[in-house]
Amino acid sequence: MLQSVKNASLVGLLVLCSISASAQTARASGYALFEQSVKGLGNAFAGSAATAEDASTIFYNPAGLTELSGFQVQNGAHFIIPVLRFTNSGSRFVTGSPIPGSEGGDAGAEALVPNLYASWDLSESIKAGIGINVPFGLQTKYDNDWVGRYQGINSKLLTINVNPSIAAKLSDQFSIGLGANLRYAKAELSNAVDLGLIGSQQLAGTPFAAGFAPGSADGLAEIEGEDWSLGVNIGALYKPNDGTKIGLAFRSGMRHTLKGSANFTVPDNAAILTRSGSFTDTEAEAVLRTPATVALSGSQKLTEKLTLLGDATWTNWSRFEELRIDFANPAQPAVVKAQNWKDTIRLSLGLNYAASDRLLLRAGFAFDPTPTRDEFRTVRIPDSDRTWYTIGATYKASDKFSLDVGYAYINVDRTSINESSAAGGTIVGDYRGSINILSAQARWQF
Repeated sequence: MLQSVKNASLVGLLVLCSISASAQTARASGYALFEQSVKGLGNAFAGSAATAEDASTIFYNPAGLTELSGFQVQNGAHFIIPVLRFTNSGSRFVTGSPIPGSEGGDAGAEALVPNLYASWDLSESIKAGIGINVPFGLQTKYDNDWVGRYQGINSKLLTINVNPSIAAKLSDQFSIGLGANLRYAKAELSNAVDLGLIGSQQLAGTPFAAGFAPGSADGLAEIEGEDWSLGVNIGALYKPNDGTKIGLAFRSGMRHTLKGSANFTVPDNAAILTRSGSFTDTEAEAVLRTPATVALSGSQKLTEKLTLLGDATWTNWSRFEELRIDFANPAQPAVVKAQNWKDTIRLSLGLNYAASDRLLLRAGFAFDPTPTRDEFRTVRIPDSDRTWYTIGATYKASDKFSLDVGYAYINVDRTSINESSAAGGTIVGDYRGSINILSAQARWQF
């Protein structure tokens, strides 16, 4: 009976957390979010598939549930503060004349990314748990009048993932785990439409062409879509001795067919362009393929106080070959933008120091390479290589309650962009950025 009450309370907490998570966006390398554990953040997520210190192992390696005992619940949040600025160096219309406008302001969007996990015993050797988290997120938002407005103004991806898991200890040294993932995704995109350029091309040689020129009549396209999808994550944990843990984990890629609408705003001086049926509101659809990941992690106790952590995570970003948006309106041609991302391997190292029985100090470093290629970089995701520097601490207030805090500074390498399109001209310039993350988490054990 007590277990049923606890489980019912857990479901309520998960619903509350999902409502909060649905409003949040942020961006890590590509559009993945590693921020699923405050303990992990303090170590730059080194050892994430091996340490199994708390129920966030549900996300990183469900086999780690066998390292936990009793009923546990934890709630964490990461406040992500990105800075992303563009410097223009020759953006131009297809005619070669400069595109007027600002440099877009700070395109980074602050976000509060929550997560919630719980675990419990089914037997001495079989454990279960459930988590809710935000595995992917993205937002870049520029000023409406910026020079790259025809390529993109707002780009937002929201996800919510519910992850029930189970694990079994097959021996004192070896455990396996399995999780299911039910994920909701919603995307929103907007950009200006150079109806002045389109009108000058489509109406050339007619009396209606008068007054049309690049930049003379800006419209607006706003597109959104949503979908649910299913995936799995599996893992294994091996402990050759008391001081060593090795974890291997796989998280499947998932496919979303995002269905929604496309809404167009057309100024009065370009209304003639809608007579053919184009630039009118319609249904829209796009496919989102998120990547699979494989993580190999280790945890090695060096002394009674020091533990060394390491991790290598491969991400199958090459699934993202293009951004394609199809419209139900046959007069509106599909939008296709090549991405051609490449697979990456993220490397991290961490160190834990047990300052006392109650206080554990953490530090970490990671190199997180970008999946983007220079020739295909876009204003929607102007990604580049990242270097993580992190610290954190765990304070065990009692046998039933502990508190975790963490901080990360992420240096984002300066990178260039040269993005062209037939209707949007060419955007030329440089990006610079950085990210600060402040994290806190509370954990209860019953």
